[in-house]
Amino acid sequence: MAAVAMAHGINANLLRRWVREAELGRGAVALPPQATSQAPAKTTAPAFVPMQLPAPGAAPAIRIELRRGATAINVSWPVEAADACAAWMRELLR
Repeated sequence: MAAVAMAHGINANLLRRWVREAELGRGAVALPPQATSQAPAKTTAPAFVPMQLPAPGAAPAIRIELRRGATAINVSWPVEAADACAAWMRELLR
């Protein structure tokens, strides 16, 4: 659940609350006890409201520029493989 929340840029606790409320069959936040003692107001049934999510952007990358004399090399390495990038840099700089 946390991964889904992070992928969509929302707080995991908020997503858990939404799921719990959906499982309980209510789409709104529960009212405090003193608010429920009044005459119930007419409510409509909760409905699904579709929303457009932004397209996922390019994955972040480690960018390295190496210069030696007249030669320049630009390296772009995925952040998910940062440990492999570090090993490559160690070997390169030996």
